[in-house]
Amino acid sequence: MRRRGLGNVAGMQQECSGDVAGMYRGRYDAEMSSYDRLSSLDASFLHLESLETPMHVGAVSTFEGESFFDSTGRFQLAAARKLVASRLHLIPRFRKILKSVPLHQGRPIWVDDPRFDIAYHVRLTALPSPGTREQLMTLTARVQSQLLDRSRPLWELWFVEGLEEGRVALIQKTHHALVDGVSGVDVATVLLDFQPEPAFRPPPRWIVEPPPAELRLLADSVWERATEPAEIVRSLRAGLRGPSNALENTTRIARSVSSLFGTDALAPHTSLNALVGRNRLFDGVTISFDDVHRVRQAFGGTINDVILAGVSGGLRDLLEARGEPIDGMTLKAFCPVSVRDDAERMQLGNRVSAMFVPLPVGLPDPVERLEAVRDATFDLKEREQAVGASFLLDLTHYAAPTLLGLGARLAHRQPFFNLVVTNVPGPQVPLYCMGGRMLEAFPVVPLTKNLSIGIAILSYCGNLHIGLFVDRDTFPDLPVLSSALENSFGELLKRAEEQLGEPGR
Repeated sequence: MRRRGLGNVAGMQQECSGDVAGMYRGRYDAEMSSYDRLSSLDASFLHLESLETPMHVGAVSTFEGESFFDSTGRFQLAAARKLVASRLHLIPRFRKILKSVPLHQGRPIWVDDPRFDIAYHVRLTALPSPGTREQLMTLTARVQSQLLDRSRPLWELWFVEGLEEGRVALIQKTHHALVDGVSGVDVATVLLDFQPEPAFRPPPRWIVEPPPAELRLLADSVWERATEPAEIVRSLRAGLRGPSNALENTTRIARSVSSLFGTDALAPHTSLNALVGRNRLFDGVTISFDDVHRVRQAFGGTINDVILAGVSGGLRDLLEARGEPIDGMTLKAFCPVSVRDDAERMQLGNRVSAMFVPLPVGLPDPVERLEAVRDATFDLKEREQAVGASFLLDLTHYAAPTLLGLGARLAHRQPFFNLVVTNVPGPQVPLYCMGGRMLEAFPVVPLTKNLSIGIAILSYCGNLHIGLFVDRDTFPDLPVLSSALENSFGELLKRAEEQLGEPGR
């Protein structure tokens, strides 16, 4: 991965005292001539959004704090804003806003924000010193529960000072219409550094691109929709060209789609599927990546299998503590699967499919849970369930915007899964911000109206960082789940050490 420096922070405070936003307005010279239109999946997150269900992803990270402050002990906010602004040419959509098509005759497009203001997006707040980890998690939940302003580019960065040991935190919010998990990590590696000494480079000049006229946008969108039936036919012909290919591909798609709608397609009803409110709680759990590798070495499967087995054990203990019947119960987890290849790195938007993975919370033995997860994921991969989900998602590209809105609203009442579990690989080398090393980063995934918990896992520098984002009213017992997850992975590690002949290691 190519390293990108952010710049020399020293002396930047005075340089930044002017209108930073005014320095970098508009578009860059190499702009696409066609519309930057949202995909159907991107647009679905706009339809899903409400006051109770903000649809942004995010994270909370902590850093060594000394380099963020000047010689008088003041946080270098102007320098931080200039550093972020200097990188925005690498992620142009971070300067764009949504523009709707008149009469809703097409999906929205991204256009330049003529009033872009870096100070609006990069903010500073503080905890009463010395701020505790619990206070940081509370603040994260409050920030993440607030909607992003759709009249502005759909992202925010909140620096937090006043933490214990002089640390600084960074709370990130980016709308799901803008990024998925993998592209979100790509964005983070652009905004952060791979070395502690930043090397600031002035960005190219930004030139404002005016939005298209309303009537022109309407006419172009209607024409685009009118040609989509022909595009469907061309796509099918390309995919099914030749009798043998047609039979093989049709059979493959039919098999993969059927795996989504089997006799066990519906998820069991539990307290996890309560109607959510507007308030959230957040917590983070850290698991050693080496421990997960040791479990995999002992019992086989993949890293994801071990993670899902550990999550299954934590959820088992939670439901048992709530007095819910769990014997023989199998929860269903919605697990996003990235279909983004290396050529699509740094391209924003959503490139995901999904698998519906059974979580055997009814099994008391941790190794049996892992074996059940391993067998289930192997079967789903054999039946190419992610291919079927991707095929259905691709079909939504041709759906009318009104149908997309209806489908998104129905998703709030879906009966197919109990929770979201997503695992995003992150860098295994240290990242830095303004010279401060990032110590940990816990990701955040949004909730829908009948999903009260989202579990997101980010691997970074030898650890798995598990972010638990939950509805406040449904999860007064969030600490129970946090402890249960630690115990569940601990049980797996203990059994792995026994299996490998290294007890008490």
